[in-house]
Order: sequence, then C-alpha cells, then structure tokens
Amino acid sequence: MVTFPLRVRPGAARTAVGGGHQGRYGLALVVAVATPPVDGRATEAALTAVADALGLRRRDLVLRAGEASRDKLVAVADPPTDLAQRLDALRGPAPRA
Repeated sequence: MVTFPLRVRPGAARTAVGGGHQGRYGLALVVAVATPPVDGRATEAALTAVADALGLRRRDLVLRAGEASRDKLVAVADPPTDLAQRLDALRGPAPRA
C-alpha cells in the first residue's frame, strides 16, 4: 500500500489535477474540482479525478485522513510499480518556500 497527500481546491471553474502544495502531510498533489465542498461531494470528485489522472480505477483509492479537510491522505491498495513517477509528473517541480 502506498500513501500520498492530496490538496483539494473545491469550487474551481473546471476540474484539473496538477501542481504541488506543501501541506499538512507533506508535498501534496493539487486537485481543483468544480464541485462545492458539501456532503463530501468535492472529496469524491477529487478522488475520481486523481484516479483518472493516474490511470487507476476509483475503487483503487482509499481516503485515509482528511474527510472534511482540504488536506487529505490517500492510499492506493495495489499500486503500479511506476506510481511514484506518475505522482511526480503530476506534481511538477517542488514549490519554492
């Protein structure tokens, strides 16, 4: 099982996955979603977008922490061998402090 941090930005004009944010759990992958943060809908939309961007099935991702927070911790139960490279490609270069 591999765990990685996620930063959700709800209420965006469109859904997009990419960029990095130094958050509560470390350098997080940023996900902007058009869905409002109501009743977990933004979280679900973010997990679906991340699964698509990583070439995984939605059911492969499990929310480990941050259900009601913008900073989340996501686990992949049976990760592909190149998951770290896929995440790095989406995060891009580390943001400057």
